[in-house]
Parts: sequence; structure tokens; C-alpha cells
Amino acid sequence: MTSAVTTDTSARPGYGQLLRTPGALGFVLPGFAARLPFGMLTISILLLVQHTTGSYGSAGIVAAVTGISMALSAPLMGIFTDRFGQSAVLVPVVLAHSAAVSGLAALALAGAPVWALALAAVPTGASVPQVGPMVRARWAARLEGSPLLPTAAAFESVTDEFTFVVGPVLATALCTGVHPAAGLVTEATLTLIGGLLFAARRASQPKTHAPSATGEKRAFALSYPGLRVLIFAFLGIGAVFGGMQVSLAAFSNEIGNPGANGLLYGVFAAGNMIAGIAMGAVAWKIGPRRRLILGYIGLTAAASVLWAAHSMILLGALGLVVGLFIAPALITGYTMVEQLVPANARTEAFTWLTGSIAFGQAIAVILAGRLTDAHGSSYGFLVPMAATALALATLLALRAKLAPKAPSRIVNASASGTEATARAEATPRTEGASRADVAASATPSPAPAPTSRNRVNERGMGHRVPVTVD
Repeated sequence: MTSAVTTDTSARPGYGQLLRTPGALGFVLPGFAARLPFGMLTISILLLVQHTTGSYGSAGIVAAVTGISMALSAPLMGIFTDRFGQSAVLVPVVLAHSAAVSGLAALALAGAPVWALALAAVPTGASVPQVGPMVRARWAARLEGSPLLPTAAAFESVTDEFTFVVGPVLATALCTGVHPAAGLVTEATLTLIGGLLFAARRASQPKTHAPSATGEKRAFALSYPGLRVLIFAFLGIGAVFGGMQVSLAAFSNEIGNPGANGLLYGVFAAGNMIAGIAMGAVAWKIGPRRRLILGYIGLTAAASVLWAAHSMILLGALGLVVGLFIAPALITGYTMVEQLVPANARTEAFTWLTGSIAFGQAIAVILAGRLTDAHGSSYGFLVPMAATALALATLLALRAKLAPKAPSRIVNASASGTEATARAEATPRTEGASRADVAASATPSPAPAPTSRNRVNERGMGHRVPVTVD
């Protein structure tokens, strides 16, 4: 059980200030240990199945089934987590995942047909623990309304990308230098240990939202149109990850240096991580909706030239640029969840976004695998180009739906506060307006001028914070 904490905003929000949030390190460190294996899963499956079948297409099918299963199960896992608590869901999930991964590895080594491997991939993907969304939900509970929330989103993106730097490199080294199944075995072991450690940190868990216990109406995250737009945008980001994994692996084989795959993907992920660090260190003066669109335009432009790279140096440089543009879109999208979705559906919302990335990655793996088998790695890079262009067009067409939701609860301590609050709750709120401003505008009679005692700023926790306008 946690509550939002008051954060000193007199200093510029930064990572040091973020990590000094009471109780933060208690869930950040085990959370990192629990999500590190996630960056190993897809590439470990690709390398093992390609080794046993000799086909990137077959490997892509198995990896894609894993991703689709994860994408379909993640929101359900989020709903259960919001209702029953993180530990209650996480413990059985990590046990099931370790068993499923071990079974998939055993079948692949036994020479099982592709259909059997795809069948085994269903529980493997469905049981992937949603540690990243759980960590983000803990930050959201701790920092609700604080200007440190975007910094927390940037920090989580950096953490995610660090796992995608270390994970593929580690998995590639294990699969090519130790044993083809070593990547999956290590992934299963780390998931089990890290997941149990994270589940043990119960003190920082967000409160559960069981309707029978609270009398609160259950809100489903997918009912909010802004989240649906973000889900579609994140499909394109997932397609970049999936297309890059398959195409970089194929390119490395084409140049006779399979070990270069980990290096190239690490450079790509490092670009994302560098941009994520910068995102959290900048005090942005433009609204999140505009940041999301600008970041996505850059991502689409960068992904559109990958197919033309025919040397390792050029492909590494372009991959770095693509990574630099992923972070602004990814971080901003996660940050906007706090504005678009209420607290009792937030973990579910984060899992929808994570599942969307996994689904986009899965489809891209299938398409890029087929194109790579038939025409070579250059054609595999066409998948990220097409997917980001389609997602950008949708994002531009539906950007109006990304306006923040109207608040469900207004705090106003003025003499006519009760009447103003009731009217403000029924009044649409424009992006960037404070809660007290809306309440005041809905009150027919003059109200005392807001002071530090009777006004709650939209982003501050009782502090004055500049409000950005999109």
C-alpha cells in the first residue's frame, strides 16, 4: 500500500532527486533484476530455433507466437494485478514462465517440428511477467501529480533500454559461445530469481482496487480513447524492435560475422538509452502530445533509410539514430498514461502498451523473417519503415484524443468549495488548465483569490510548477 509523496520541486527535477523518493530503491533494484531477462527472450528463441531448423522464417514464427501470446495475456495480467496486487500475480507467473521456457528449449533441442515449437511458445509468452508495468505503477502511485513523473518515465525507459543493451549481447554470447540453448536457460533462471525478489517488496506496491472491497466502479483502461491511440502508436515501436532483431541477425550472417549481431543491436539500444537519459534531464516547455508527434516523425524518418545500409559501420550509425528517436516517443507515451487513465486502471494501461510493443514486435519478426529468407536482410528493414509510417499517420489523424482526461476529484478549500467542486467535475477541462481554475470558472459567485493554502496546482504536490501547453 502506498500513497503519493510530496516532492520538493524548488530544484530542477532530476534523477538524483527521483531516486531520493522514499522507498524508491527498494523496488527499483529488484525490479531491474526481474526485467533484465526480458531483453534476452526473443533473440534467444530466434537463435536457438534458427540453429535447430536452419530457417529464420521458422524461428520468426516461434518468436512471433511468443510475442503475440504475451501481448494478449499482458492486459489480463494487468487487470488481475490492479485488483489482487502485484505479489499475488507475480509469484505464480514467474514459476510458470520458468517451466514453459525450459519445455520450449527441450523441444527445440529434440528436433521437434515447428508446429510443436509454436505450441510450446504459447505458454512461454503468456507467462512473461509484466515487471516493467508494475514498476511504472509503483512510480505513478508514489509520484502522482508530481513534476518528477516524466523523469520517472525517462528513468524507466533508460532501464528498459539498458536491459535491451545487455540482454541481446548476453544472449548472443551464450547462444553462440556456450550452447544454443544457454540463452533461454539463463533467461528462465534470472526471471525466477529476479521475479521472486521483486514480489517480496510488498511495502511499495500500489493499493489494490477490488470493487467489492472499495465500492469503486471498475474502470477498464481500454475504454479510454487516448490509450487506444497510444496502443496503435506503440505497435510501430514494437515493429522497429522486431524488424531490427531479425534483420541485424541476418545481416551479421551475410557478412560472415554472426557475433556482430549483439554489437549492432547493442548500438541501436544504446542510442535509445542515451536519448532516454537526455529526456529525463531536460525541463520540457512543450506539451507531451507535441513531443510524442515530433519524436515519432523523427523515428519514422530514421527507420525509412535502414534498408539502404550495406556496411556494418553505416548500419550501426543508422541504428544509433533510430534508437535516439525511439526514446522520445516511448517515454512520452508512458508519461501520458497518468493523464489519460485513472489510477485504478493504470497497471492495466501500462500492460496494454507493453503488450502492444510485443505484438508489433511479433508481427515484424514474422514479416521480416519471411522477407529475409526470400530476399536478404535489406528487405527485412522495410518492415520498420512501413510500420512506423502507418502508426505516424494514425497518430496525426487521432491526436485530438490524446487530450488529458477530466479529473474525477477536485480539491478546493474556498468558502464555496463544495458547490465549485461539483460544478467543476461536470465541466470539461482544457489541457494545461489547473484544477482550481476549472472550479473557479464553474462557480457563479465570486470566490476568494487562490492562495498557497486553498489551491491545488495540476502538477505540483502543493507547489507552483510551470504548466506546459500543447
